[in-house]
Amino acid sequence: MFIQTEPTPNPDTVKFLPGHPVAGDAGPFDFPDVASARISLLARALFQVDGVERVFLGSDFVSINKDPDKEWKHVKPMVLAAIMDHYMAGLPVVEAGAAPSADTEADVSYEGEAAEIVEEIRELIETRVRPAVAQDGGDIIFHKFEPDTGIVHLSMRGACAGCPSSTMTLKQGIENMLKTYVPEVTAVEAVL
Repeated sequence: MFIQTEPTPNPDTVKFLPGHPVAGDAGPFDFPDVASARISLLARALFQVDGVERVFLGSDFVSINKDPDKEWKHVKPMVLAAIMDHYMAGLPVVEAGAAPSADTEADVSYEGEAAEIVEEIRELIETRVRPAVAQDGGDIIFHKFEPDTGIVHLSMRGACAGCPSSTMTLKQGIENMLKTYVPEVTAVEAVL
């Protein structure tokens, strides 16, 4: 089994591509700590590696955030071994019927023009933003749109959570794009 690795803009995060489905269509799954990883044998195994602080399971990749005080040369080989052992044993990545991470859209209903604007925002995020963010080992979640102020609330996950450049990505990249295509958008704010 050959597992590719890719650096991400976050120096404390590496993207691992095992060449097999990870979360597939069931995910993504974000595990900020070992307690949240109860539904995934793979995530629990990865948290056993000294230095692993966060595990994100994308459709076909695993992003690992490490302790900033640890070096990748010590963490990476153990992460590779844990991923390989998991797949070689033929174990499921997540328990059957497991729901994606709880960090999902706010339960807000929109009507009229606001509903059309939110649909445009979601479409842009799904088709233009999410694929680009996934290339860097992360994901983005739409939380809500405030029609009165034009503010869009989003959160970053995986490699993008806590990345030094995520604020710039949100403000300069995503905000500018949304303002261009959806003039009603005035700003993008991060949900922490």
